[in-house]
Amino acid sequence: MTSAGSKIPLLRALRDAARRIDPDATIVAGDSDPDAASRYLADSFWRMPQLEALDLETLVTECARRDVRTILPTRDGELALWAGARPALEAAGISVIVSRPDSVALCLDKLAFAEWGEAAALPVIPAARKPENFADASLVVKERFGAGSRSIGIGLSPADARRHATGLADPLFQPLVGGVEISIDAWLTSAGAVHGLVLRRRDRVVNGESQTTTTFRDARLEAQAADFLGRLDLSGPVVMQAIVTEAGIAVIEVNARFGGASTASLSVGLDMLYWSLFERARPGAPPPAFDRRLGEIRQVRVAEDIVIRDPDL
Repeated sequence: MTSAGSKIPLLRALRDAARRIDPDATIVAGDSDPDAASRYLADSFWRMPQLEALDLETLVTECARRDVRTILPTRDGELALWAGARPALEAAGISVIVSRPDSVALCLDKLAFAEWGEAAALPVIPAARKPENFADASLVVKERFGAGSRSIGIGLSPADARRHATGLADPLFQPLVGGVEISIDAWLTSAGAVHGLVLRRRDRVVNGESQTTTTFRDARLEAQAADFLGRLDLSGPVVMQAIVTEAGIAVIEVNARFGGASTASLSVGLDMLYWSLFERARPGAPPPAFDRRLGEIRQVRVAEDIVIRDPDL
């Protein structure tokens, strides 16, 4: 599990999924921070160099030395690297839970993503490099690449939006769309078919991540989301951000990875991590069916104190 940081709920969920495949499976947490919280909760820890400094031959050697069989990338900034390295790693017997390079690139570039969606007549929020493209609309200004929630400006006039953009590296302008913001967790097979998805409201958002999130059902929204995702040629766990309008979903972006609060969807049967490992452990076998559990859940993310007894202290 790369960029493991303090993603303890994801680490625990990954361990649970892996041990349902193999009771002796172990989780290696990888991070460049030598004191990352995950080092204390994983079965072992790999202090990784910055990925840009890690050549492919060394990466294969280091994975083999640690008996790493499967890699789960967890951060947008590393997805392109892992997608590009996947063929060489798989040739060495190491699978990577990541989509194809072109699909990853499309999702990482918010302008290209919006243009692709518009060209395909899909319900995507339009985007442009100039605020004048949206006349008198209230605007959202964000970075074209990277975490969209950082340095974001919301509900700005064109003049204010242009001023806000001077503080961004590569600004992107979008019209402000009113409605309830939701996340849609989904899992797609290696062939790009949507196997299951779960809708959840983003009740409380801190730094772009849901601190409180509630699952819900809506057949129309689920069908729209499945149709949209099925056209992206993605695989494995993904999370879509969207606004619910009278017409249905208006898609903001798709992150081609497990989301920060996607563990909520595991609780109602979206077994994304297990299915990802199952595909690799049972090549050619169809993944277990998606059994959407009755009832809904609310997940609240809180800080947790973990006490570890260390005989060397």
